[in-house]
Formats: sequence, C-alpha cells, structure tokens
Amino acid sequence: MGTTALEAGGVDLDIVSQLTHWRDGLPELVGAGVTLREIRPADGPTLFSMMSAPEVTQFIWPPPSTLEGFDKFITWSERQRAAGNCLCFGVVPDGCEAAVGLFQLRTLDPGAFDTAEWGFAMGSAFWGTGLFQEAAVQVIDFAFDVVGVHRLEARAASPNGRGNGALHKLGAVQEGVLRRSFLKDGQFMDQILWAILDIDWRLAHEQAVALLH
Repeated sequence: MGTTALEAGGVDLDIVSQLTHWRDGLPELVGAGVTLREIRPADGPTLFSMMSAPEVTQFIWPPPSTLEGFDKFITWSERQRAAGNCLCFGVVPDGCEAAVGLFQLRTLDPGAFDTAEWGFAMGSAFWGTGLFQEAAVQVIDFAFDVVGVHRLEARAASPNGRGNGALHKLGAVQEGVLRRSFLKDGQFMDQILWAILDIDWRLAHEQAVALLH
C-alpha cells in the first residue's frame, strides 16, 4: 500500500502543511528569464524608482512616496505573509539583482485563502518583453497549487488597456464593471472585474499539454 496523507479530525495534514509553509518565507519561483522571490530591503531603491514613474502609477493605487516608505512596505509585507493575509513577490529578470516589479496576493476570506485578489506592477522598461506573462503564470500556479486559492480576482481601471489586455491574455474572464470604484487624482474611474478559477486554469493546462502529444 502506498504512502497516504495522514488525517486528523478530518483534516489532511499534507494539505495543511502546503497551505501554511509559505508563511515562514516565500520560495523562489523560477520561470523562463525570470525569478520571483520575496522582496527584501535591497530592492527598495530600484522599486521606488520604477514604481514611482508616472506611466506606472497612472492606473494603480499610489505606491509609497519615499524610499523610507518602501522600506516600511517591505517590512509590512513580511508581517502580512507571516500572518497569512497577504504575500508579495518581487520580479527579478535574469541578469538583475534587484526586483523590477511586484505581484501581490491577498486573501478576501479572513482566516482562509479560498478567494484572493492579486495586483501587479512592473517597471515600464520591461513592458512588452514577455516578462509579465511568464511571471504571472508562476504566481497563478503558486496561488492555486500551493496557497490553495480557488478563485483569483483582479481589478483593472477601464482605461488601462495594457492591464486589461494582459489579464484577458492570461485567460481571465471579465465578470463585470465596478462603476466609479477607483479614485485617481480626484477622478473616479470604472474598474473591470476579472476572475480566474482553479478548475479553469488546470483544464487549460491539461488541454495545452494534450496538444503537445
């Protein structure tokens, strides 16, 4: 008889281990040309420079306005990860030492991680390089396979053609419009609500693999 997961009180201990281990520290996710890892203090200057550019901040909530603010954000991210509320990966292209972008994943279910919202931002010098797509796939796989997310949501301002196009390309489904839900520079904008379900993501992967055989 093969080894099976032990169960105690109806709880699969192998699954519990998977869902909680990342709270001790994020693993490195390695894709083609990119590594995703936990953000660290040394990333602060590069992230502050890239995330503060007007073209990057146009459709996102304002990032920290000072380098000290970014340092505090990195510390805050570590605490939130340890508490199981939120995690933040830095995007490090091959050949770089510091992160040039961020992927943040936060639970919408207090005490669980069944439904999560993700957000992302990347330095404009890396737009259109394929870096985002590769990094996003790594984060989605991690969310579904390790964290245990079943539904992954994203919100993108309606005028943000690049962001909405990227989510559509990943296979996200547009589920609605959140009217005047995003305030930027004194102006309210609509947001598009996108979602990816774990069952749809895995089915698409299986179909892609089948086409290769």
